[in-house]
Amino acid sequence: MKNVALLLAVLIVLAAQLRAQSPASTSDLKVVGTMSELMIRIIYPSSDAVFYIETRTPETDSQWGELQGQTLMLAEAANLLMMPGHARDQDRWMADAKLMRDAGAAAFKAAKAKDVKALEAINDSLYQSCTTCHMHYRPNYGRGVVR
Repeated sequence: MKNVALLLAVLIVLAAQLRAQSPASTSDLKVVGTMSELMIRIIYPSSDAVFYIETRTPETDSQWGELQGQTLMLAEAANLLMMPGHARDQDRWMADAKLMRDAGAAAFKAAKAKDVKALEAINDSLYQSCTTCHMHYRPNYGRGVVR
């Protein structure tokens, strides 16, 4: 839980800095982790919180708070995907990342409202955002072929 809170704080600060900066000042941004690390350490765990909401439904305020953090990380991680150094192109990549950001933002809103039904409904759009991106940029993903 402490690691999630710390990571969330870092993501929020980074997102605020990105919004406050003009495009010319983004040269101060530096990619720290690889795309694989971003996926494994942030995106997979936070998306799993939505994908498995039916079997991992929060029961306490603390658990709901953790879910809110995970869904916020999911939405903000999409912004990281659009960051120079991570973005593969300005067209398809950005469109795919925006699909994930929209699904993550909707999941965050639903988690804040403690709305399990809404989170269940978001599963399809979140899954679609993942598979669309993987189809374009990792066509052999999940097929046992390393690229």
